[in-house]
Amino acid sequence: MRKIAFLRSVGIRRADPYIQRAVRGLAAEGIEAGLFHTSGSADDGDFPGHRHRLAREVTPRQLADVVAAWGADAAVSISLPCENALRDAAAASYLEARGIPTVMTPLAATMLLVDKWETKQLCRRAGLEVPDGFRADPGPLAGRGLPVPGYRDALRAQAARIGYPLMAKPVWDSTSVGIRTLRTPADLDAWLADPPEASAVLEEVVEGDLCSVDIVGRPGSYQVLPLCWTGRAGAEPVFTFADLRWCGPRPAADTAFAGVARALVALCGELGVHGSVNVDLVHTEGRFTVLEVNPRIGGATTLSCAASGTNTFATLARMARGLPPAGGPVRRTGWALEFLAAGGVPPAASAGLREAVSVVTVHELVIDGASRGDIVVLTLPEGAEAATVKALAELHSATGFPAADVLGKITSLLGP
Repeated sequence: MRKIAFLRSVGIRRADPYIQRAVRGLAAEGIEAGLFHTSGSADDGDFPGHRHRLAREVTPRQLADVVAAWGADAAVSISLPCENALRDAAAASYLEARGIPTVMTPLAATMLLVDKWETKQLCRRAGLEVPDGFRADPGPLAGRGLPVPGYRDALRAQAARIGYPLMAKPVWDSTSVGIRTLRTPADLDAWLADPPEASAVLEEVVEGDLCSVDIVGRPGSYQVLPLCWTGRAGAEPVFTFADLRWCGPRPAADTAFAGVARALVALCGELGVHGSVNVDLVHTEGRFTVLEVNPRIGGATTLSCAASGTNTFATLARMARGLPPAGGPVRRTGWALEFLAAGGVPPAASAGLREAVSVVTVHELVIDGASRGDIVVLTLPEGAEAATVKALAELHSATGFPAADVLGKITSLLGP
């Protein structure tokens, strides 16, 4: 094997530093890596290999044509969010037809997993707990096609059965986009009077701790990475990176998750998942409720790699070479913390941060072309909690970084 293509739809810096390590590992074995991306810029420091920027509107067939023309022997999808995973799954079908194996979940399974309603049914059949809900389709609401005069009342009856508040989620959207909270029957009536153009899932609100897990592999051999805790779930949608995100010891929750992990692995096997899936859940009093199963790498992939000493991108590259990943649960090796510095890391704090703690990455977070600040990921071994809090408190006193609210959350998490 001479060349492996990586398909990407968002800035590659979000994969720092693990993608660079994976690419350098391939280079050491005489394999050239190529980045085919539709967002962001990249230089040798971001991706030390061949790079090809494509238009955001590139079609799956066009993407496959460019990758094949480069001479790829295999390809790997590392795109997100879900609409781009679907693009890559379609491109993979064209690449496979040309004899270029691609690490990506088959198109039929991907189409089920990007649809929140279909995912809910799959999880329920797999014995996983999901929020109670129902689907609302825009056709009958808008009077298109067959008239269904009782449709609105049917939805009202379903809502009354579940109870309020309800979350209205677009079936095909992701990263909390387009979610509305319906607190009363009047809110539902207003939503029905001006429904979205796309289908939606209306479901009960599940309150608790948000968490995420990546499952990487292929049928018969899946790695389950450690749980990452990403904030609180409630009636109001929250920006994905608004809270402190972390991976660390939580023994009771880890024990309770073991059975859920087995059910998720079985579901992945049945669907033929090939590559990575990211599962979003809510943990409430020892129970886990599955919100989504995304057929792609996750927004917390760097965090789970940092906490476990693994490299998901290297695992995917290994799969592209036809080598199976090691299966089973992946053990944590310590703590990993991730937070957003909305104004960026001040220059005065940059050197001090690296002196105070073990920094995995600091990079700009760009969403839809707009900068949201800097993402900071750091690690520490168990037993170093007090020393880490002290070092960050001293850095804050000298520079104002990290922000007081972030330092308070870290102190609360790592404190006795």
